[in-house]
Amino acid sequence: MRVNDVLSSKGSDAVYTIAPDATVRELMDRLADLNVGALVVSTDGSAMLGIVSERDIVRKLRGTENAREMAVSDIMTTDVRVCSPEDSFGGLMAIMTEHRIRHVPVLADGRLVGVLSIGDAVKHRMEQLEFERDQLNSYVAGG
Repeated sequence: MRVNDVLSSKGSDAVYTIAPDATVRELMDRLADLNVGALVVSTDGSAMLGIVSERDIVRKLRGTENAREMAVSDIMTTDVRVCSPEDSFGGLMAIMTEHRIRHVPVLADGRLVGVLSIGDAVKHRMEQLEFERDQLNSYVAGG
C-alpha cells in the first residue's frame, strides 16, 4: 500500500494553501471555512514554504498581543515532514506517530500534490481492516 493509494481514496485532490503574508485572522477564517486543521504555506500553490496548523496557533500565539494581525510566516512550521506518492502507507503512519504530527504534505518532484491528515490515514486503515475481515468471513463461510 502506497501513499498514492490513500490520496486516491480521499475523493478530492484539493490542496488548501495560504500565503505567508496572510494574517492569522485570515488563517483562522480559512481553517474554519474549509473545516481543516492545517494549511500549506505557499505563494503559488505548488512550492511549499511551510505548514501552519491549529497547534501552531495555540502554541505560538499564547499570550501574544495583537496575535490576529500577525503574519502566517511568523507562526508557520518550516521544518516540515513530507512524503512522496511512492512512499509506503506504513512509512507515512510511522512519520505521524514518531513526530506526533497530524498533517503530512505529499510532494512529487518538489511539487505539492496533496496533504494527508491523521484522519485520512485512520479512515484508510479502517477500510483495509474491513476489507480483510470481509475476505476472511467469506473464506470461512466457504464462499
